Amino acid sequence: MAEISKEDTHLLLKAFFRDKGLVRQHLDSFNEFIDHGLQEVIDEVGEIPIEVPESPYKVKLGQIWIIDPQTRITGPYTTEVDGTKHEIYPMEARLRNLTYAAPIALEMTPVIDGREQDTELVYIGNIPIMLKSKLCFLSQLSREELIACGEDPDDPGGYFVVNGSERVIVAMEDLAPNRIIVDIDEKGATPVYQAKIFSTTVGFRARIELKMKSDGAIYVSMPGVPTEIPSVILMRALGFEPDKEIAEAVSLEKEIQTELDSSFEKAVGVDTAKDAILFIGNRVAHGQVEEYRIQKAETAIDKNFLPHIGRTNQNRRDKALFLSEMACRAIELKLGRRQPDDKDHFKNKRLRLAGPLLADLFRVAFRNLCRDIKYQLERIGVKGPIITVSAAVRPGIVTERFQHALATGNWGRGRVGITQLLDRTNHISTLSHLRRLQSPLSRSQPNFEARDLHPTHWGRLCPNETPEGSNCGLVKNLALSACISVGVNPERIKQILFSMGVIPVHEANETIRLSGAKVFVDGSIIGYSNSPPELRQEFRKRRRTGEISTEVNITYFSKIHGKREEIHVNCDEGRVRRPLIIVEKGVPKLQQEHVERIASGEWSWEDLVKNGIVEYLDAEEEENAYVAVDHEEVNPEHTHMEIATYTILGICASTIPYPEHNQSPRNSYQA
Repeated sequence: MAEISKEDTHLLLKAFFRDKGLVRQHLDSFNEFIDHGLQEVIDEVGEIPIEVPESPYKVKLGQIWIIDPQTRITGPYTTEVDGTKHEIYPMEARLRNLTYAAPIALEMTPVIDGREQDTELVYIGNIPIMLKSKLCFLSQLSREELIACGEDPDDPGGYFVVNGSERVIVAMEDLAPNRIIVDIDEKGATPVYQAKIFSTTVGFRARIELKMKSDGAIYVSMPGVPTEIPSVILMRALGFEPDKEIAEAVSLEKEIQTELDSSFEKAVGVDTAKDAILFIGNRVAHGQVEEYRIQKAETAIDKNFLPHIGRTNQNRRDKALFLSEMACRAIELKLGRRQPDDKDHFKNKRLRLAGPLLADLFRVAFRNLCRDIKYQLERIGVKGPIITVSAAVRPGIVTERFQHALATGNWGRGRVGITQLLDRTNHISTLSHLRRLQSPLSRSQPNFEARDLHPTHWGRLCPNETPEGSNCGLVKNLALSACISVGVNPERIKQILFSMGVIPVHEANETIRLSGAKVFVDGSIIGYSNSPPELRQEFRKRRRTGEISTEVNITYFSKIHGKREEIHVNCDEGRVRRPLIIVEKGVPKLQQEHVERIASGEWSWEDLVKNGIVEYLDAEEEENAYVAVDHEEVNPEHTHMEIATYTILGICASTIPYPEHNQSPRNSYQA
């Protein structure tokens, strides 16, 4: 077999950058927002009820379109002084201090007495367009055409033009939502074992904490409830009434069940679901009428407790199962069967890019718009048979919200500095700025662990490029080969797992629950598997043949990591992943013929992924990989091989000649 030379890896990486570009993560995220994010926010609202005295009616919201209903413009445009509208290129926006934004229109249908009136396409505002995204005119042009319209053909895009200035949305690094994180609080006299979760659903984020205190009982705290609630009472409120049922939901092992004794003592006298709901109601709305207390308590457990599982009373059993998983982990931590989770391990981090951040913004703006439409229509009343919704819509609400946030970097809820002025010192500083990420931690505290380089940053974040001083280690840069996952629908992945022999959690019997491995999708338990290593093997095989999306990662934690085996499948957005060459039986999948196909232009980078030669690993799946650094090293033990060693560096550090002969801080200064 011919050796893969340095030149060949250069060809591979050239193909990678040609296909992916250096700012792909921004473009993917923005395009996803345009394709699905906007419509999701509309669907959350669904309809606007209009309460007028004579005949109340409602306005149904339909599909969103990127178009101006009057002029049929479907891209970024500007309105001249005389009222005419015409499409513009980014260069004109820069020179004339305009905002590069496209119109959005929404289908609105008045429904009177259950009869739908004519649907109207109403212009609701402008949305700033990211350069080189699918809605930008530049994304369709060749190099020659770009030069002709005054653009730099090498400009990567990925930023916005607002009032003539170029602004970047810098990626935010955040703890992964909807994941249970266990740790030990050593501050007091006795350690407190706790399981935390940031339960995040559309536009709502609840921090749920479960603590095992010094008295051995487990308490849960959640938003909207002033005191901590004993976990057994909460389980009863969620519909698990008998003690046996609660104990078995947590675990079938006697050793773990014994740890629940003091928790049951805390719930003496609260025996039914109704008692439990009243107990919570007395804490939430003290001294009110019983009916009101019950209603408040039910709202708290349905809306504020684990909202990501669902926000109706049909989801209570699932919430109880999730809560018992949290309790189980806290007890396992106490018994020493589980290590505390590492907050700085990159598997527990997600990057929030333009997509989710703009969706937050649009959600607030659109809800304000709906409130305004409701007010206007109720003021007009019913004047005749035909209702024109467009008369009540003020497009400025959405337009100004977007403009203001992007122009100032002020995102509401105390989040500032989300957008920054694009650094144009030179081409490299621009690229580097577009691949930057910041941590939400405050600069004033010495978060030593958070500033440190973590082993899981290898190949994902540049080890050298970070500012010196107060931001050191909190502002980081993506490595050359790092990509960011876009996210796939978890429901489809669950179906595939069930078809591969995972037993759903509601159907599992005692034997499988004691001996099988727990299977998690996006942090929530979905079932049990009898043969986890085979399941992982099969899942990877299907992913490499293209049956399963390449965005999905699967990890198997064997008995070494803890007493229980676990399988974790991740398919959410914002995970930092890197491409590696697959190795089987000590032979890399990449052969000379593949390199030649890429050199001749017959194949692109994506063909390597489709044909199962290269795959993307996230920080969690890399725990299951054994990666060879180069060709000489490969032995039958290895599962993957690095494409090129220098891709662990970021854009700036990779331009330093012989960086390995420098003292480390020197590289940081230059980068």
